[in-house]
Amino acid sequence: MAGRGLLPLGNPRGKSFKAIARDISEGYAAVNPIFLKPFETEDLKGLYAELEKCLSEIRAGKFPHGQIEAIRVRNLRLQRLYGAAMVIRNFARAKRVIIF
Repeated sequence: MAGRGLLPLGNPRGKSFKAIARDISEGYAAVNPIFLKPFETEDLKGLYAELEKCLSEIRAGKFPHGQIEAIRVRNLRLQRLYGAAMVIRNFARAKRVIIF
């Protein structure tokens, strides 16, 4: 069993940033300062970039007119991704890291 200081190289969660962004959008992962603590500067930048890419992909998709449930799911995914991006921005600012 790996010790606390022996995180894998690259992404500390063991997943790609795209997979983490997808998990966040689906509600499987919640982003908070504790979640972000093991991330290095480059990891924060990569995760933030992937969140922004997912936000753009969802916004660029066709809007589901007249489908109330699909609209709700779309808006909920956008809300989760935007909230996670805000948490990452504030966490990076507190660590004095420029991520944009």
